[in-house]
Amino acid sequence: MLKLSANVSMLLNEYPLAERLARVAQAGFEAVEVQFPYSEQQTQWQHLLARHHLRCVLINAPAGDLMQGGTGLAGTPGREAEFARALQQACDWAQALNVEAVNILPGRLAADTTPEAALDTLAGNLALAASRLADIGVRCTFEAINRFDMPGFLIDSSHAMLSMQDRVNHPNLWLQYDLYHMARMDSPLADELMALWPRIGHIQFADVPGRGAPGSGKLPFDTLFPLLQKLPYPFWCGAEYRMQGDTFIWKNFLSNI
Repeated sequence: MLKLSANVSMLLNEYPLAERLARVAQAGFEAVEVQFPYSEQQTQWQHLLARHHLRCVLINAPAGDLMQGGTGLAGTPGREAEFARALQQACDWAQALNVEAVNILPGRLAADTTPEAALDTLAGNLALAASRLADIGVRCTFEAINRFDMPGFLIDSSHAMLSMQDRVNHPNLWLQYDLYHMARMDSPLADELMALWPRIGHIQFADVPGRGAPGSGKLPFDTLFPLLQKLPYPFWCGAEYRMQGDTFIWKNFLSNI
């Protein structure tokens, strides 16, 4: 069976954290992922995860002002010290919650920075993160975000991800492959999954174009899910989509695998 995690930053986010975790556990999930867990206490997360027999498999490292429209930390020259502090915070949380992977968001290109300088900075920060996370037994992932949802994002395609992964050349730097973002960039999803799965440390999914649940758009999840099941990909597939109606009815796609 596919190893499915529920992204509780996007799913059921109209409910308080405790009810979100209760509902995903009731829906049959054994794992969750969260973009930024840091607004709650570690002890609250530990208590709720244990109470609902859930594991937290992925978090994002703090990304500075990225989600407020800024450039973020990882690819912005001059913010290396901020990135190092954010990475330490992510390491502390990863150990506290027994997280399997920490995702680094590359960030946007700053107006006064050349792409070359930004990518140099990103490569250095990813190398640091991959090494530090390897020391505590945690995968380091980084992801591409499509240029339509986040214009100016430094890594916006599978090609850009692969180029950066090759450049850093660290065994603990993994791709985080998001079917939604890559479909928005017209990537051949099935071909790329078959070719790249040994380099992928985490997968996320939502339908296109609206980033809704599987079955709400045009992606062929009736073939993508069986493909993922067939591949010897060993890690998690995260449901990271906007709720529409019965949030988990898409799991019917899995019944015939």
